[in-house]
Amino acid sequence: MKTNRQRISPNSLDLKDQLISVNRVTKVVKGGKNMSFAALVVVGDEKGHVGFGTGKAKEVPNAIKKAVEAAKNNLIRVPLVDGTLPHQMIGEYGAGRVMLKPAKEGTGVIAGGAVRAVLQVLGIHNVRTKILGSTNAHNVIRATFNGLTRMKDPMEVARLRGKQVEELL
Repeated sequence: MKTNRQRISPNSLDLKDQLISVNRVTKVVKGGKNMSFAALVVVGDEKGHVGFGTGKAKEVPNAIKKAVEAAKNNLIRVPLVDGTLPHQMIGEYGAGRVMLKPAKEGTGVIAGGAVRAVLQVLGIHNVRTKILGSTNAHNVIRATFNGLTRMKDPMEVARLRGKQVEELL
């Protein structure tokens, strides 16, 4: 299965980041408990590029900085059609499933939690989504990215089928 995961240079894009969650994590060792923080961040240019990353550090700002750098190295390109998605898709990861449906102009972003953050930094203005199964933020983000990476560009599908884009709609 071919996906649209290609290496994108983050330096050429004007990226905005959004923090999804910060968790305090503890490792129990012989001398007591070692506390650190884990951050989950999404970045995007609001023009079809989006990425997510996680970072862990002893302090929250350092964890966020690591997560942003990881997200910049994990960018994908998603085909957009008039501010929405080209077609319906269900992304899956673990027990989390996310349904992504294109919507008409004026609908807005009907999404909750982590999915909303991803779609906003991606630049989608009209979409309907539903989280099915696990609502764990990490699984929801990965399920959303699974669905987004499998989105097909209508121009490419038309070219492969030897038809015009209007014939596919």
